[in-house]
Amino acid sequence: MKLLKMVTRVLFVVMLCVLAVPRATADEHNKKTKVTFTEPFEVPGIILPAGKYTFALMDSLSDRNIVQIWNEDQTKLLATILAINNYRLTPTGKTVITFSERPSGTPEALHAWFYPGDSFGQEFVYPKNRAHQLAPANKIPVLALRADAIPDVPSLKAVPLVAVTPEETEVSVTEVVQPQPQTVATAEPSNELPTTASSLSLFIGIAMACLLIGLIVRGFSKPPTDLSINQIKK
Repeated sequence: MKLLKMVTRVLFVVMLCVLAVPRATADEHNKKTKVTFTEPFEVPGIILPAGKYTFALMDSLSDRNIVQIWNEDQTKLLATILAINNYRLTPTGKTVITFSERPSGTPEALHAWFYPGDSFGQEFVYPKNRAHQLAPANKIPVLALRADAIPDVPSLKAVPLVAVTPEETEVSVTEVVQPQPQTVATAEPSNELPTTASSLSLFIGIAMACLLIGLIVRGFSKPPTDLSINQIKK
């Protein structure tokens, strides 16, 4: 009975230690963010109405990232977009969304998305024919695929990219990617519980529990030493 109580206490302490270790949240990995737009807006391949949306990275392990745009509760995928890292000098504590200036009578075209605290954001890449329309209309370079349509997801990682200038010439992407300070949307990081977390702390906790339990059981199950027996006989 005494052994059972001790084992129970050890397991309780180990569980507290495991739960106390900070976990790597999904939001930090995929930059999941809920964004509210008060007007229709354009992203590569689609125009979306005003409303609430969830932005998240499908892939964040390279300079080319795949951004997914969902409805607010993530039950419907609306767009899958190629983006590349857009660096800025001063991170902020809020989400920043930037747009190209809107030509008269058309929705604003989303330019880049910066997650709170990051020194870089995601600059969106448009099909080449659309980039040739946006660049001269907005007087800024626009990143473009060397294609007039958005390819499937596997191909997005390999498709060649260019930047279309306001003069409609095509130049290297590295010549035009610059910080964009303009903020034009309200957004907040998702407060949902993370769907993934680091399992390292859990494995360590389980291993520690097993080790401690083994030591305790072994200690209680060992026969008395010869010295103890002799002392008892005396």
